[in-house]
Amino acid sequence: MKLKKDLDVPYFSVIDHNGETHKSTDYLGKKLIIFFYPKANTPGCTAQACNLSENFSVLKSKGFNILGVSADSTIKQKKFAEKFNFPFPLIVDEKKELIKLFGVWGPKKFMGKEYEGILRTTFIINEKGKIDRIIEKVKTKDHTNQII
Repeated sequence: MKLKKDLDVPYFSVIDHNGETHKSTDYLGKKLIIFFYPKANTPGCTAQACNLSENFSVLKSKGFNILGVSADSTIKQKKFAEKFNFPFPLIVDEKKELIKLFGVWGPKKFMGKEYEGILRTTFIINEKGKIDRIIEKVKTKDHTNQII
């Protein structure tokens, strides 16, 4: 089931690339961007994460916190975060629990082949823990402007 606009964000408790826990309840009273990306250190995912990182101060000034999520291992997420010095946590979701909870696991096509994978999606969550917007057609190189 895919989450929809105006729904409450379901409770979650996840670990980031540094081993720190993030719970949905930690972000009540704060705005939150959760962006789901297919794979660390790939061209599109790097462009997206770097765009958010380069504009982090702008997003922060508008009150946003940011969590990036993929099914990569802790080691891959840590290398990705350190290589580009991301100022936000990257969530490790190897079991795809958060990915499936948000409904962003599904059929994809690449070079004529169909497979299951992470559907690049961004959720904008308000201070009350409700989904304000869902961006499904992510412009990786201009994602900050899509959010703002």
